[in-house]
Amino acid sequence: MELACLDLEGVLIPEIWIAFAEKTGIEALKATTRDIPDYDVLMKQRLAILKEHNLGLNEIQAVINELSPLDGAVEFVDWLRERFQVVILSDTFYEFAAPLMAQLGYPTLLCHKLEVAENGEITDYKIRQKDPKRSSIKAFHSLNYRCIAAGDSYNDTTMLSEAEAGILFNAPDNVISEFPQFPAVVGYENLKAEFLKASNRKLPA
Repeated sequence: MELACLDLEGVLIPEIWIAFAEKTGIEALKATTRDIPDYDVLMKQRLAILKEHNLGLNEIQAVINELSPLDGAVEFVDWLRERFQVVILSDTFYEFAAPLMAQLGYPTLLCHKLEVAENGEITDYKIRQKDPKRSSIKAFHSLNYRCIAAGDSYNDTTMLSEAEAGILFNAPDNVISEFPQFPAVVGYENLKAEFLKASNRKLPA
C-alpha cells in the first residue's frame, strides 16, 4: 500500500503566518520555513513578535476563519484519495488548522499543539517529536507502507529524502537550487503526474 504524504501550508492552504502578517501589517511575521530552516528559531521569533504586539490565538484564528484552501486543492485531495491513502504532515498547529481541514474534507493531519493562556496569549508550543516529518515516514515504513511525499519548504526536505519518492511543489528558487535531487513542479496537474510517475502501481490518470 502507498501513502501520499503532503505538507499543508503552501501546498494545500495559504501560509497562515503570511496571511496574518498581511492583516496586521507586521512584516517580520512573513518569515516562514522557506526563509528560516530551523523551526525552533522561527517559532521563538514569531512568539516574541506576538508578545510585543499583544496579539494571540484569538486574533490569528479570526484571520484563519477568512481563509480558504488554495485554488484546486480540494479537487486535488479528492483525486489523491481515490488512488492513495492520504496523510498531511505539517508543522502547523491543530489550533490553527481545524477550519481549513474541514474545508479539505478532514484528511488525516499530524502536526503540533500550542500552549495558550486563558486570555489567548500563546505562551509556548509543543513539537510532536524531533524531526517529525522524517520520523513519520520512518514509522510508516515500519508498517510496510511505501511513501510518496510532496512539500515546498526546507522543513519538508527530510520527509522527501526519507520517502521512496519526494516532490517539491510550488517551491521557491532557493529550495529548488539547494535540493536538485527532487523533481520540482508547479500546479496540481503536474503534481498529479509526479505522483503517478512515482507510484509502483498502474493508476488511472
